[in-house]
Amino acid sequence: MTDEIAGPIRVVLADDQDLVRVGLRMILESEDGIEVVGEARNGVEAIEVVTALAPDVVCMDVQMPELDGLAATRALIAAGSPTGVLVLTTFNRDDYLFEALEAGASGFVLKNSSPEELVAAVQVVARGDALLSPDVTRRVIETFTRTGPAAGGRDSASASAGPAASAAQAAPASHPPHELAATSSATAEHPRLSELTDREREVLELIALGLSNAEIAARLYLGEATIKTHVSKVLQKLGLRDRIQAVVFAYENGVTVPGGDPAP
Repeated sequence: MTDEIAGPIRVVLADDQDLVRVGLRMILESEDGIEVVGEARNGVEAIEVVTALAPDVVCMDVQMPELDGLAATRALIAAGSPTGVLVLTTFNRDDYLFEALEAGASGFVLKNSSPEELVAAVQVVARGDALLSPDVTRRVIETFTRTGPAAGGRDSASASAGPAASAAQAAPASHPPHELAATSSATAEHPRLSELTDREREVLELIALGLSNAEIAARLYLGEATIKTHVSKVLQKLGLRDRIQAVVFAYENGVTVPGGDPAP
């Protein structure tokens, strides 16, 4: 994970609506340190432009012609692209959210988010971190609460490719995919959880509520740098790529704070 970006953050915009791209460009380029270097009108163009320009971040719309944003994201991740994918999404379809999780996106923002939230999301993803807005985290929590950990809010035909598959696909070779399968039984706790210290488990629980490092630090009365170290160790021990997968892992495996509420 990189804390500082050398030079401006280079961004590609992928959206089939011209006015949306114009608006996004105006918002991002009004911020010092962000430069929009390319645009794409569909998923095919997005792959081509990102491959050619290797930006730090691509803002990826979901619904686009020729190839949708989810398929484009999946293709970029599979090709080993270093570009962070920030998905622009709505909550009209739960399956879009979970497919984006599976595809390997680094962040999610709503299209009706404020300009400040969009800029902050781009900056987070550019640093190599992953971002789930509180609203997106809340939807994940509600879905797992409503349907149970194994279903992930998706029908039985697609459940086998649910969020657990995302964690498995991104896990290091030393962590076989089956180790990251969800364990819905209260007596069959995921074996990797036993590797966490009490503090690391506590941090995982708070990540699952959608809290940022700063919010976790305030909750636990610790320094933000200390929390960042704990988060890194949690991800390493569980074989997860980022805190997005940590949220999904936590809810698939029943790691929750009793009576806890998602971040406001």
